[in-house]
Amino acid sequence: MMIWVLVLVFVVCLVLRFPIAFALGLSCLSYILVKGIPLIIIPMKMYSGIDVFVLLSVPGFIMAGNLMNQGGLTEKIITFCNHLLGHIRGGLALVNIGASMLFAGISGTAISDTASMGSIMIPAMKKEGYDTGFSCAVTAASSTIGPIIPPSVPMIIAATLSGLSVGKLFLAGALPGLLLGIGLLITAYVISRKRNYPKHARSTLKQVTLGFVDTFWSLLMTFIILYGIIGGLFTPTEASIIAVVYALIIGKFVYKKLNFKNIQVVFLDSMKTSASLMVLVGFANLFGYILITEQIPQSISSEILGFTDNKYVVLLLINLLLIVVGTFMETVAALLILFPILLKVALAVDVDPVHFAVIAVLNLIIGLTTPPVGVCLFVASSIGKISIGEVSKAGLPFLLVSFVVLILVTLFPWFSLALPNLFID
Repeated sequence: MMIWVLVLVFVVCLVLRFPIAFALGLSCLSYILVKGIPLIIIPMKMYSGIDVFVLLSVPGFIMAGNLMNQGGLTEKIITFCNHLLGHIRGGLALVNIGASMLFAGISGTAISDTASMGSIMIPAMKKEGYDTGFSCAVTAASSTIGPIIPPSVPMIIAATLSGLSVGKLFLAGALPGLLLGIGLLITAYVISRKRNYPKHARSTLKQVTLGFVDTFWSLLMTFIILYGIIGGLFTPTEASIIAVVYALIIGKFVYKKLNFKNIQVVFLDSMKTSASLMVLVGFANLFGYILITEQIPQSISSEILGFTDNKYVVLLLINLLLIVVGTFMETVAALLILFPILLKVALAVDVDPVHFAVIAVLNLIIGLTTPPVGVCLFVASSIGKISIGEVSKAGLPFLLVSFVVLILVTLFPWFSLALPNLFID
């Protein structure tokens, strides 16, 4: 019965809108005090949770993304995509999605994509006559591509929790991310045709070429990261540091947007984000220790498998659970709490762990755009200065496409496993 103390305090903290890390910490502390466990277990389990070499790559990728963003990457990607897609009906909507697909390889997180892309694209789309709700919905929906297309922070977390290869998970997310992007592009085009949204004049071949040259150095970073990890030239942690050095050089000497002042801002923001994430990881490890002590994973596994042992029914139940959780909880936090538990259930019905990791991440990022409290919806609505209800309504077609992609990825493991099986033994 002691476990209900943990659950009750955690739920109350969430209702009171405590940060997830504090909600985890307070619920764990309550359980430990009631149970009479020595308090020394708290720092021990928190430290063991963050004492994982691959987790050192997370601050590196966060800093590299911030450096490239401050260094003018976002504007150059948008300009390049505008040359490619701007002449099509609803061109700015397509540019929004296309730029997010390219920018995803740098940032790796949905919320940062929504904030960085939205601050530029939402005002631009409104100025050209696009509905504000549609502009915000496109931005929020396209940001979900980020945590799927490599390099991806959630994939690194999933690899840490499961012992899977980071390189395999990066490759596993590429095709599902591309499939999601294509689905969103088609949806945006159909809506734009129906509403007769504007389009620009077709760019010349010279403009497209110059746009590609301007964007080339930023896109090269993604190639260096993936080739280095998959080719065994360096570990994910080493790749993240190389990405930071590369971003500094490109931002300072090629794009010439970085200076001492904004580099200071980048370092400070990156430290804050990384520190909050590591605290979350530490408390989640303590939370997981308590769940294991109380044999909660075994109980959940037994309940689900006692209900059915059909692989597809089990995956359907897991999908429903993760969608709901992803709506209310940040992706990394949800992964830390639920992924190890649900992975055991998936393995029991012969689901490939790499395939399941992609399903889990895809579910949770779709939750970020699911009403009523999807985080990316709130970010987009605050930029567009409209209600969350208007954004949610405008985003329903994109949400439907996301669910279709989720079903395809769930039913057909090929989308997740083709590239890892091709490039990694």
